[in-house]
Amino acid sequence: MTRTAEQPAFDALDVCHRQIQEHVLALKGLSARLATHGVDDVVRAQAGAIEAFFSSTSREHHAEEEAKVFPALLASDNPELATAVRTLQQDHGWIEENWLELAPRLRAMASGQGWIDETEFLNYAEVFVALMEGHIALEETLIYPESKARWAQAVAGRLKRLDAAQGA
Repeated sequence: MTRTAEQPAFDALDVCHRQIQEHVLALKGLSARLATHGVDDVVRAQAGAIEAFFSSTSREHHAEEEAKVFPALLASDNPELATAVRTLQQDHGWIEENWLELAPRLRAMASGQGWIDETEFLNYAEVFVALMEGHIALEETLIYPESKARWAQAVAGRLKRLDAAQGA
């Protein structure tokens, strides 16, 4: 059997998904408030928190998935699974590209700068939300369960070999 990759920290990845979902909801709320109240103290505070999270924690999360979750699934003999992983990798690129447009606008809002075009911001936010929601749905329904099952199978195989070696 080939060497199994380092175990992804599934609990941490799952927690991060919940945090991402919370921040996506916060971005939706910020967008709704911005559309009705403009940039106020609430929007500024939300913008800063959302920008900080997606500029750090979320990016680190994607890097961890790329390094620890995706490789084993790409190497599998399941072409549908490999296609789903490649879709997620492409999503990471689209998410990052959209984030590079959205993040400076959130930082500007948070710091009280007035150069933000609200319609443009709302469009970027809408695209970002859609990308994140679709991405997480695919990970939660297919990729994470498959990765967890494969890891559990690898661990069970190791334990079985260890027991056999000790009994010999």
